[in-house]
Amino acid sequence: MAKAAVAPRLRRRERKNITSGVAHVNASFNNTVITITDAQGNTIAWSSSGSQGFKGSRKSTPYAAQMAAEDAGKKAMEHGMRTAGDRGQGTGSGRESALRALQTVGFAVTSIRDVTPIPHNALPAAETAARISCREG
Repeated sequence: MAKAAVAPRLRRRERKNITSGVAHVNASFNNTVITITDAQGNTIAWSSSGSQGFKGSRKSTPYAAQMAAEDAGKKAMEHGMRTAGDRGQGTGSGRESALRALQTVGFAVTSIRDVTPIPHNALPAAETAARISCREG
């Protein structure tokens, strides 16, 4: 007398009612990662060029960044998000196209900030420091 196997209930993902947030676009030379967070910095949705199926040098293209931004935007809109401020980081080619893709999905972009870290000649590169010390000695 075997018991009938009972299939476990699938839990439905909880829908958060978050109306505004921040879209973090990290565009490097190799990949583009889009993370959409709420005002406190908790991740709501994310996507990357690699997770969209692009491989190799195609990950760093503006089209791949556009597809990743559309995917992350649709996921965030499921949670009720409508407006987002944009924080772009990096020197990759996908920053502007990711921003435009978020606008085409239906986001109202309120602000755009470039948060790319810029060195202010604080410390020389390790290789340069090693060359300087060899010359002195």
